[in-house]
Formats: sequence, C-alpha cells, structure tokens
Amino acid sequence: MITRKKIIIALCIVVLVFFVILLGASWHFSNQLLYPRPYICKEDHFVYCQGASQLGIPFEEVEFKNAENLTLRGWYFPVKDSKKAVVMVHGITADRREGLRWVKALRSAGYNLLLFDLRNHGKSDKSSTGMGYAEKRDIFAAVDYILNVRGNASVGVFGVSLGGASAIQAMAEDSRIRAGMFEASYANLADLLAQIGERDFSLPRFPIIPSVLLVYRLRGGMDPSKMNPEDYIGKIAPRPVYILHCEKDNYTEFSHAERLFAAAKEPKVFWAAPCNMHARAWQSNPAVAEKKARDFFSMYVK
Repeated sequence: MITRKKIIIALCIVVLVFFVILLGASWHFSNQLLYPRPYICKEDHFVYCQGASQLGIPFEEVEFKNAENLTLRGWYFPVKDSKKAVVMVHGITADRREGLRWVKALRSAGYNLLLFDLRNHGKSDKSSTGMGYAEKRDIFAAVDYILNVRGNASVGVFGVSLGGASAIQAMAEDSRIRAGMFEASYANLADLLAQIGERDFSLPRFPIIPSVLLVYRLRGGMDPSKMNPEDYIGKIAPRPVYILHCEKDNYTEFSHAERLFAAAKEPKVFWAAPCNMHARAWQSNPAVAEKKARDFFSMYVK
C-alpha cells in the first residue's frame, strides 16, 4: 500500500534528482562559456591557418598589457607613413588568425592593422572568458597600444562573433574608436543560448538558461544582463556602425543582426551576406566583402 509518507519521499527524490541534473547541466554549459576549448583552424573559415607569414607581407609580433595586467599577444601590420589603423577582434574559441582574410584589402587602403588574441585565447594570458563584459577591456588596451605606442591618429574596429559583441560594448564606452564593423554578433546572450540549447540539445529555455546564467555569474563574477550588445549599440552614435551577417548563419540566427541594426542609430549600414555558415561574409564574395570594408573605413577612419 502506497502511503502519504512514501509519496512525499518519492517526490523529494524526484525534485532532488531534477536539481542535481539542472545544476550539472548549468555547471557544464557555464564552463563552456568561461573556458571554451580552442577552435581547430579550418581553411574554409580562417583561410590562412598557418598564420601571418602566409600573407607574404611585413608584420611584427607584438604584445601589450590590459588593465588587469594580462599580456595580450598579436600581429601588427605596418603601412609606411600611415597614421590610421584598424583593430581586428576574433570570435570565441578562435584566435587572431580569423582576421587574416581581411588584412590585404584593408592594408591596401592604407590601414595599419592589429590582430591580437583576446584573453584566454590563442597565445594571450589565460583567464576566464567574459562574453564581451571582460573582453571590452582587452580592446581598450589594444586601442591604447595603437594610439599611444604605435603613434596612430585614428582607429576603427572590426569584430567577429564574440569579437563583434565585445567591440560593440567597447566602442560604446570608448569614444576614441571612430567606426566599427561587427560581423555575426549576437544581440542578446540569453536569447542566443536559448536558441543554441533548443537547436542543438532540444533543451527548454526555462529553467535551463536562467540556471546556466546564474551559475555563470556566480563562478565568473560577471553580470550576464550587462553583456547584451543591443543595449550598447545605440550609445555609439554619432559614430558609424556597420552590421554584417550571413543570411542563413548556422550558429547565431540572422534575427540578432536585425535586432542590432534596429537598436543602432544613424549613421549605420547593414549587409545581409549570401552565406549559410557562421562568420563567413568574406567567403560569400571576397571582392564584394573587401570593397565594403575598405569603403566604410575609408569614409570614417582617416
């Protein structure tokens, strides 16, 4: 005979098991955000997997410190007699090589280029990944280096994926950055995680995503509600922004680009690139992509 006591015990066990599973899942997915595994370079994405030497143009190995005394390492591509520059910022799990496909085009337009590894990526110092909340400070340090150490007079930023989200946050707070191109950035972190969870793991948004973000906040000491680029991009004006995104991005849904563009203020530009992979606007048509980048920075970063 099933007694009331047995029912209560059974319910308690079910609830306990549920919370153990929820905590385990939250710990696992928060770990993916804090300490992502390095990306294995694929030529269909980075194009130049062997590094800067593949381009056959002069470059320097450089390093600089951020405000937390972390050493950030990168490549600097100098252009003789030029005082204008662009900082390239890569995506999560990637590294500085992701920006190499854009170097020749921007360098031909007279831009000194800095490609560097964000904290906890590539050859830069280890830390935890902050989904833009922390990485914006790496971009501040890169801008300091470009202007104060290399002697440039003007600077723009080109961020991809997490690099785009980080660059939007950085540009909103750093008026020295004159223009920004942002490719494949998410608009809202919780929405992105919910979409990935449903698409890749058939997980419901509630209670998974709130739990993941709570554990992430407790472990990383960072507030996820302050990592949403759509809350920052409107603060950039009157400096210009350029949103580009693959029409059928298989990782960050195209709707994120539409939301960012809607939240941005003029002057702003939007390009829905004809591609179906994440962060592949250049691959959709290199000549067209390069012209768009050259034209945008040439107009605003002089």
